[in-house]
Amino acid sequence: MADGIVARKTGTVSDFGAKLDTAADFIMAVVCLIKLIPVLDVPIWIIIWIAVIALIKVINIISGYVKRKEFVASHTVMNKVTGIILFSLPFTLTFIDIKYSGIFICILATFAAIQEGHFIRTGTDNNDLSNC
Repeated sequence: MADGIVARKTGTVSDFGAKLDTAADFIMAVVCLIKLIPVLDVPIWIIIWIAVIALIKVINIISGYVKRKEFVASHTVMNKVTGIILFSLPFTLTFIDIKYSGIFICILATFAAIQEGHFIRTGTDNNDLSNC
């Protein structure tokens, strides 16, 4: 999760690294979902909400391609916060019910996905808009 920060601090940022980071983030999210959903007692409404967030992300990718003629991703602060919170989710399951933590994470992820789409379509991202 700190690879982008390290790359910027050391001056080793590259287009390939940005593309690899986006692909790695996607793969990590998919693998986590595949491994965790069957093990946890995740309510169906959270699974549906996750599917809606994924649909928003797909729409972002398509609209970014239509607008810019290349695949782009917006590495916003909200995307990073959502990733950190999602990464910490398994550690909270012993004292916070998945129904409650799931609501919080889904709200963050929905906001981050909508914000990312806005930044991609308007090009107003102050963070890191990179080709994928």
